Amino acid sequence: MERHINEFEVNRGIVEISGKIKKLEAGQGVKSSESQALVAEPEKCSPAGSFDVNSSTADEQVAESFIRQAMEIIVDEAVKKATNVQEKVCEWHSPEQLKKLLDLELRDGGEAESEILQRCRDAIRYSVKTSHPRFFNQLYAGMEPYSMVASFIAEAVKTNLYTYEVAPVFTLMEDAVLRKMIKVIGWEEGGDGIFNPGGSLSNMYAVNLARYRYCPDFKEVGMFSAPRLVILTSQECHYSISKGAALMGIGTKNVYTVPTDERGRMIPSALEEKIMLAKSEGAVPFMVNATAGTTVLGAFDPIDEIADICEKHNLWLHVDACWGGAAIMSKKHKHLLKGIHRVDSVAWNPHKMLMASLQCSAFLVRDKTSLLQHCHSARASYLFQQDKFYDVSYDTGDKSVQCSRKPDAFKFWLMWKALGSRELEQRVDRALAMARYLAEEIKKREGFRLVLEPEYANVCFWYLPPSMRNLPESPELWKKLHTVAPVVKQRMMKKGSMMVGYQPLGEKANFFRMVVISPQVSRQDLDFVLNEIHNLGKDL
Repeated sequence: MERHINEFEVNRGIVEISGKIKKLEAGQGVKSSESQALVAEPEKCSPAGSFDVNSSTADEQVAESFIRQAMEIIVDEAVKKATNVQEKVCEWHSPEQLKKLLDLELRDGGEAESEILQRCRDAIRYSVKTSHPRFFNQLYAGMEPYSMVASFIAEAVKTNLYTYEVAPVFTLMEDAVLRKMIKVIGWEEGGDGIFNPGGSLSNMYAVNLARYRYCPDFKEVGMFSAPRLVILTSQECHYSISKGAALMGIGTKNVYTVPTDERGRMIPSALEEKIMLAKSEGAVPFMVNATAGTTVLGAFDPIDEIADICEKHNLWLHVDACWGGAAIMSKKHKHLLKGIHRVDSVAWNPHKMLMASLQCSAFLVRDKTSLLQHCHSARASYLFQQDKFYDVSYDTGDKSVQCSRKPDAFKFWLMWKALGSRELEQRVDRALAMARYLAEEIKKREGFRLVLEPEYANVCFWYLPPSMRNLPESPELWKKLHTVAPVVKQRMMKKGSMMVGYQPLGEKANFFRMVVISPQVSRQDLDFVLNEIHNLGKDL
């Protein structure tokens, strides 16, 4: 009768065999009978599917070979081709078509290396090429080599930015970048900050910090400890302010929107009226959000005047400078942010105008009392022990609402090291000069009309097909014009020639919003955009 071999005995057998093999490799004494049986013994005691727990299953040579081949594909397809003006910006397919092309099903067995490499090619091929010189759709664009390499390094090193012990290099780099940004803003006495995943979260940090300063008990007691709190913000602000109010229990109805002028800038007198309205209703205004570079029009709220009002009413002033913060790098354009040194906090995204690889977003606060730490700290004892052998002030993770956090600051640090402040300044100046060129060309062309003179890199305009150019100004004209931009956008994407965004605004009919960022964009590219819009829409 065969003896039943249980799991424990199998594992014990594996351990014993491994030990004997190690003795042979070390030249230690093993009986000849034992050595002859070593090959056969696993077959007798190991059931199908068992494995040696004392050895690695990873094949380093296979992994290295795959990474090298994949990097070649990335350079060829996602860098060279994606920045080539002769290539398409996108290869459009409907969701159902794309599902079939990508073969998205996940199976029990793995695929061959050649198939996986093809998956990599397909992922790049069918993605929108945001580094293409004719991609103008979002507030980010272009290929930035230094921050891209930093992204690769961060992924390869695969560390987490919560303590110095696991991320010593990146912890110091984040500190250096934040200190530099604080200095650029003009907070001479210093400040604090943290990088986080996107400007929306940076704005939410501001809401949470402002509330904590007003009502520190909120952290422990919650909404029961606070009166009805009100946030005041421009009607052209980013939607993350309302999202933050909903997420944090303040409520979207307690976000009071302040009217803007014809250029989309907050009206200071209207802000004061809204503050008084909230107080008359028994609510407590605790924060004002100003915007430096609105999403659609690129408008800059008058920070200095708003700061006067906030000081008068003792309100936290936050500036959402995610888009427009880069202007502060330019001696020519930093006047757009006049007064920013007076604010309490700033959100600034280097992944936008300054072109750092996504994502790279900083939240900066003019505070030296560890407000970020006090507001968000949970004091996890397995991470933030206070009796470590080094200076624990470098363990910055407890300032964050996250646990896992990527070293995004490294992208900006390496880029800034490579280019220097002067080149970053030129990047801003050139983008705004190109936007001005486009605006002047629009004025010259029949059938094109500016929505307003651009203040930043947003150029907003209508295209009127020949059939509409002689129609009188009327609601009927604007109703017809409203349908033009969506059709032109559909045609350009299906053709793959370029990408330009469009949207309505208030009572204004749909218009195109061109965002000029990348230094790889030439005047010829801007001329092409206007010619292409005409060619795609002239029959409408």
